[in-house]
Amino acid sequence: MSASPRFSALHITYAAMFIALMAVGANLAAFITLGGVPLTFQSAVAVLAGIILGRKLGVLSMVGYILLGLAGAPVFAGFSGGTSVLASPTFGFIISFIFIAYAAGFVSERMREKTKRGFFLAGTAGLILNYGIGVPYLYFYTAYVLGAADASFTIIAAGMSAFFIKDMILIFFTATLAYQLYSRKAVQPVWQKAA
Repeated sequence: MSASPRFSALHITYAAMFIALMAVGANLAAFITLGGVPLTFQSAVAVLAGIILGRKLGVLSMVGYILLGLAGAPVFAGFSGGTSVLASPTFGFIISFIFIAYAAGFVSERMREKTKRGFFLAGTAGLILNYGIGVPYLYFYTAYVLGAADASFTIIAAGMSAFFIKDMILIFFTATLAYQLYSRKAVQPVWQKAA
């Protein structure tokens, strides 16, 4: 008797759904930029992927999203795609989506009770990694790739504060949505089946 696959066709469908949501979240308001950084909703979607899909399947969906974009599909901010994103100042944020989903999923899987506060903490953990990876990458790109002699990590980090506040607000709404979905049994803990 053969072992059952690690991820079923249903799991792959869930992952594909979040890949599509990431593409939508990248472009809802991506033409609005602050300091050259597009305004997107991807961090919130990555958090929701981790909470709903769990850390393993959530990571799979984020990896799939990034690979799809690198292959040329216009799924990144501004309907961009292709390997040129590797040389963009925001690539650190794109890579961080993998870690956001993992962190949010990791925390959610260990919650004894599914609470709004718990989901908010899961999202906050992911957001810390989001900015912990994205901001240093943005500084490195500005200082060493662009060669901006006056580049300051402090100034760049301060410039990202508006994005951080926006994302914290979105994480609150994401946690509320996740709680409502779980409490109304609109979703099942997909991660239990994909563990």
